[in-house]
Amino acid sequence: MHTSSVEDTARRYPGTIAEVFWVFLRLGLTSFGGPVAHLGYFREAFVERRRWLDDRAYADLVALCQFLPGPASSQVGMALGLQRAGFGGLLAAWVGFTLPSALLLLAFAYGVTAFGDFTEAGWLHGLKAAAVAVVAHALFGMARTLTPDAKRATIAVAAMIAVLLAPNAFVQVGVILATGIVGLLWLRPDPAATDNSPSYSMRVPRWLGISSLATFGGLLLGLPALAAATGNAAVGLFDTFYRAGALVFGGGHVVLPLLQAETVQTGLVTQDAFLAGYGAAQAVPGPLFTFAAYLGGVTASGPSGAVGASIALVAIFLPATLLVIGVMPFWDHLRRAPCAQRALMGVNAGVVGILAAALYTPVFTDGITGIPAFAIAAAAFVALTSWKAPAWTVVLAAALLGWLIL
Repeated sequence: MHTSSVEDTARRYPGTIAEVFWVFLRLGLTSFGGPVAHLGYFREAFVERRRWLDDRAYADLVALCQFLPGPASSQVGMALGLQRAGFGGLLAAWVGFTLPSALLLLAFAYGVTAFGDFTEAGWLHGLKAAAVAVVAHALFGMARTLTPDAKRATIAVAAMIAVLLAPNAFVQVGVILATGIVGLLWLRPDPAATDNSPSYSMRVPRWLGISSLATFGGLLLGLPALAAATGNAAVGLFDTFYRAGALVFGGGHVVLPLLQAETVQTGLVTQDAFLAGYGAAQAVPGPLFTFAAYLGGVTASGPSGAVGASIALVAIFLPATLLVIGVMPFWDHLRRAPCAQRALMGVNAGVVGILAAALYTPVFTDGITGIPAFAIAAAAFVALTSWKAPAWTVVLAAALLGWLIL
């Protein structure tokens, strides 16, 4: 009986919690460039290098997380950890990817500013140039698989144009919906698109998924009332950051206006402190949502320091965690249905278009500031595509080159 249980666990979860943690810790230390760049790093690490899943399954997952509020790249990471090593893997993926930037920003909150203003540092410009190469590498790899014909290439270009003309997170959600409808009505069924691989299956019980979704909604509605009723500063802080994580689509920079409104305009954090922390957040790897750790650490009232940072960090990522667990039991079944497969063909082409738009802005426009930066990006692209160099080595080399020549 015990042997059978071990074998069943091995079939369900092909990896270990420690494996997931160390992989995501490395990504957390080297993934510069924002959420779109993170998706490029993830594809290199998990599709190309480790083959935890294929391009189609990865694009399905990216499309799903674009629908959900919260930090999309972190949600993709959580889902990958869940698929690989169960709920412990989900937690390990989040901790590994989030911890480095959270600790750095907490240190900054304590006043560790010896390195001054990061925004014009040469090594940071080198990292931004490397992000251009990483995203371009991911985009071309996904395009080969997901837009192999004229119809899907057309869908991708139309999606790119729409997102470039109206750069808004809700437009991205609308584009995904539209491309799904177009795929359902226009594209022919693709038998190869049916993915029955058990390696992608995430066996989350339906009752747990429903409970997670109910908890997500209950906290969203109940926390403001609880904070008002108790007047407890810690509950109020948790409520502030939980709502920020629950109500923002697209993640990354999209969350900043809401955080500013919830912290600066309410007097929780000063405007100068907010802007200083935002500058530091641009210079650290990992998800931008870890900016919450800094804000929690410098609050003017209530818990601050490590306690405030911990409350804010857990609160802003909790909605994403609950949503990933909540939708997986239904998504895993839905994506196998024939109609869903046709729709996903269109959605996956739309994801390629959204990534292409993001490659131009903000990744290229922020990362390529001149000929030296373009040269670093080009060299990094060749290293990734032709020399098959690991992304983390390319990132470190780009940072060094940036420090030397930018």
